[in-house]
Amino acid sequence: MAKPGPGFTCSACGAPHRKWVGRCDACGAWDSVIEEAPLSTAPRALSGKGRRVALSSLAATTPPPPRTGSGMAELDRVLGGGLVPASAILVGGDPGIGKSTLLLQAAASFARAGLKCLYVSGEEAADQVRMRARRLDLAQAPVMLAAETNLRDILTTMDAERPDLVIIDSIQTMWLDTVESAPGSVAQVRGAAHDLVSFAKRRGTAVVLVGHVTKDGQIAGPRVVEHMVDCVLYFEGERGHQFRILRAVKNRFGPAGEIGVFEMTGDGLAEVANPSALFLSERDHPAPGSVVFAGMEGTRPMLTEIQALVAASPLGTPRRTVVGLDSARLSTILAVLEARCGIPFAGLDVFLNVAGGMRVGEPAADLAVAAALLSAREDIAVPNKTVIFGEISLSGALRPVGQTENRLKEAQKLGFSHAIVPARSKTGDKDALRVRQMPDLTAFVGEMFGAG
Repeated sequence: MAKPGPGFTCSACGAPHRKWVGRCDACGAWDSVIEEAPLSTAPRALSGKGRRVALSSLAATTPPPPRTGSGMAELDRVLGGGLVPASAILVGGDPGIGKSTLLLQAAASFARAGLKCLYVSGEEAADQVRMRARRLDLAQAPVMLAAETNLRDILTTMDAERPDLVIIDSIQTMWLDTVESAPGSVAQVRGAAHDLVSFAKRRGTAVVLVGHVTKDGQIAGPRVVEHMVDCVLYFEGERGHQFRILRAVKNRFGPAGEIGVFEMTGDGLAEVANPSALFLSERDHPAPGSVVFAGMEGTRPMLTEIQALVAASPLGTPRRTVVGLDSARLSTILAVLEARCGIPFAGLDVFLNVAGGMRVGEPAADLAVAAALLSAREDIAVPNKTVIFGEISLSGALRPVGQTENRLKEAQKLGFSHAIVPARSKTGDKDALRVRQMPDLTAFVGEMFGAG
């Protein structure tokens, strides 16, 4: 039988290809198809009988998994209440954003909580990790340390030591000697992740894998790795801001979309117990183009400032610059304002920003974005103690959004006195907060800015 030739796999989505192509047919990514060494032997046909699998009914009840708290409330929140034994967690983030710092602090916290922790670094020497530990005042934490990339040796050590938590920094540096390709390749990452996740399930050890990200912000390597693990966390933030966001995009043991907020300091990452108050700390006086939006991040209400700047453009095609929001959503809101309210933005540059390095992705921010744009265009400041949220439809109608009462409760707790929401919103009883309900965008523009 002829030996099978090499195959090609997309590093972005894991789709197989018979030959090299510049653009993946499955996901559309460019320059992501790489050569992958074939299996040394073909899979054999199944023979004989296997064991009978035990079946259960949907009505069967099992106790919830036990959890261990780290003492870091923001991390425990993102994990769904604490660390679950035998869980596999994938953590991704931009280079230098603070992933290693966060996980070293987490390892020290879990170790002090009574877990046996092992930190394996494939990118740094042991002395470099110790230097970071001394800087973070964690040198005395009972954490075992190793600097190794050979996965066979790492698994043997884990089997002998039987730790409760293992942190692998990073999965792209692990080398599996049974796979004929270089470390960091699709086959190596997939094989190493499979062996580590299998060990976690077999021995009851929680495993945390650090993953590099691509230029698009996605975790590098085959997407099948994200499907293998129980929890996928992204560590986000802007280099110029001190705030860092730990976001759960997948969690089998808790709500997806939950976030934890940290502040990067000289002594490491500090938890931010009340992010809304911190993000709004600089809003002393009302200014044109500045609007406070009451959003939801997972189960947590979050108040953020949306800033807009509208100026005459010297260019034939006006600029549209967006930071922290979806640029396509901005284009839709501008089109609705012009088509339904008669307010054009042709010939005007539009700059939109979410303060503090936050990212807002929910449609509930539509009304706040429209208010910021109109405030900047008309040079009229929105009252300082006003919070705004609501979804704008293409017809110009305002739609209610979920968790309205929690959003308003957070605004009231921070001292806001007015709120503007869509009509038919369930606002509850808010004695200290005056809530105005708007039926459509035209009514909102007319009442707030005297136009429409």
